Amino acid sequence: MTQFKVLISIILVLELFGLPSPVLAQLNQTRKQIIVIDPGHGGKDSGAVGLNGILEKDVVLKIAKQIVELNEIAFKNQFEIYLTRYKDTLISLGDRTKLAKSLNTDIFISLHCNHSDNPNARGLEVYVSKKQGRYSEESILLAYHLQKGLKENIGFESRGVKFANFQVLRETNDYFPSVLLELGFLSNGDEENYLLNKSSLLKIASAIIINLKNVSYERNVN
Repeated sequence: MTQFKVLISIILVLELFGLPSPVLAQLNQTRKQIIVIDPGHGGKDSGAVGLNGILEKDVVLKIAKQIVELNEIAFKNQFEIYLTRYKDTLISLGDRTKLAKSLNTDIFISLHCNHSDNPNARGLEVYVSKKQGRYSEESILLAYHLQKGLKENIGFESRGVKFANFQVLRETNDYFPSVLLELGFLSNGDEENYLLNKSSLLKIASAIIINLKNVSYERNVN
């Protein structure tokens, strides 16, 4: 897809959310916030496998790259965004969190897809660390903001904000707000089909970055 076609697709999605590109171009920027997006799994660790063979590691990497493209093209590089992996490689959980800490990160988001033995299980889940940390409150607020925005913008039901002992959350909660997103169930036929669609992935990426823009603004003015 040419950059022009990508831009047209992005503008259509943003207009669907009520945020046409001319408005985005006029956003007032303060210091660029550093966002680290962590596409889960990679390499020999495929993560969840869908009914039709779709791999979690591929889905989340595509979404992460879409977020980067949206930031560059539609948001005029409002954020400074880094990925913990840019290709199909396996990066240890410890190295992912070390990278985020070294970058003086403002917000850390780990992207995943869910799986269940129950084929009817569906919906979004957003996790924060159950271990109390310096940024626990900010992480919880970010989690609620993202789950609300994703639910409204992509139409998936929300299974709520939950607490867990995931390493990437446990090791970052004292340094910056961090959340882990479970973006639907690959074991659910309807949600897997949705995640197979390129335009759906763009819509998910758009919902994430638009809500990050809102959270960023709130944090800057408070």
